[in-house]
Amino acid sequence: MKNFYLLALLFTIFSCQKEPKNIKISGPVFGTGYNIQFYSESGKNYQKQFDSLFNVLNKSLSTYIPDSDISRINKNEDVEVDEHFKRVFKKSKEVYRFTEGAFDPTIGNVVNAWNFGADTNKFLTDSTTIDSLMKFVGLNKVGLKDSKIIKRKTSYLEFNAIAKGYGVDVIAEFLESKKIKDYLVEIGGEIRVKGINYEKQAPWKVGLDEPRFDGEQSVFKALELKDEAMATSGTYRKFKIGENGNRYAHIINTRTGYPTKTNILSVSVIAPDCMTADAYATAFQAMGIEKVEALLSRHSELKVYFIFENDNKELETLSLNDFPE
Repeated sequence: MKNFYLLALLFTIFSCQKEPKNIKISGPVFGTGYNIQFYSESGKNYQKQFDSLFNVLNKSLSTYIPDSDISRINKNEDVEVDEHFKRVFKKSKEVYRFTEGAFDPTIGNVVNAWNFGADTNKFLTDSTTIDSLMKFVGLNKVGLKDSKIIKRKTSYLEFNAIAKGYGVDVIAEFLESKKIKDYLVEIGGEIRVKGINYEKQAPWKVGLDEPRFDGEQSVFKALELKDEAMATSGTYRKFKIGENGNRYAHIINTRTGYPTKTNILSVSVIAPDCMTADAYATAFQAMGIEKVEALLSRHSELKVYFIFENDNKELETLSLNDFPE
């Protein structure tokens, strides 16, 4: 009889459990698009909360918004920054140190001069202009005291190479605060996942884009992610053609002030969080493979995948630190 009641109790418990609903939300943000997929027993989609979080992040970190905190700081106005700004600033300092300045958010004025930033209609590539702007580059010259940024009046900050990844993390942390165990968050190609694709009862699968200069999109490689984040930096989409016909990549060398000349077409980084992956993907694009290999020997938490052209203009790949095949 006891066994009968135990079985009846277990049947009742399992029959009362709700099958989690597959929630999919997408839309525009940060000049690109976002896609969020998660499984929720409550069925709430949280879109209003997501939009609110995006607005807060834009108000804090977007140089494309004239009255954002970072825009006001660049105008040398007195601003108390929020916790989002502090987290991004501190992570930027960390990656700046570890990459010996290859990742540097103070390169913004030089980025603008090459017409890759928020200040458009510029393409000032003469050496005098670049040299004068480079005098104010260096995140070591910028500090954070309490809630105030300390910098020279001529210094310019931008977090475009880390903000998308941080936005992914903010949404992921919100979902986790709601006890969501299985999710995928993607903003402009930067991704963070947790748990599994519940509907398929399988790990989350994502694709790496094939480097193509024709504007088309195709998958070069598919892989599985598990409780981690991935960001990719590529030179094959965002570039400019100068008067001499040369192609200029949007990754600026923080030592010279000139666009990176490299055979690396794409760098993908897997890290515990997307802010970290985003920042390192940008830095690794500029550093080159040999320097990245040296850094990774001290950072086993980072997994890296290069797609590059060899001397015969053929595509080659390189996986480091057990990047998934």
